[in-house]
Amino acid sequence: MAKIQRGSDQSNRKKVGSITWDQVRKIAEDKMPDMNCFTIESAMKMVAGTARSMGVTVVGEPPFNN
Repeated sequence: MAKIQRGSDQSNRKKVGSITWDQVRKIAEDKMPDMNCFTIESAMKMVAGTARSMGVTVVGEPPFNN
């Protein structure tokens, strides 16, 4: 999705890419069988958190209530 080779070594300072919430949803739907989640929203939150820890920015407003 973000077309990057690897995550950032300093994820809080150096960003390496960005993805949208639609892309997060697509990733979550693909990974849902392997994740410990019951809803697509919780899977999306896990994917977004992993992306942030890798230095990837999730752009836009989340499509669910926090």
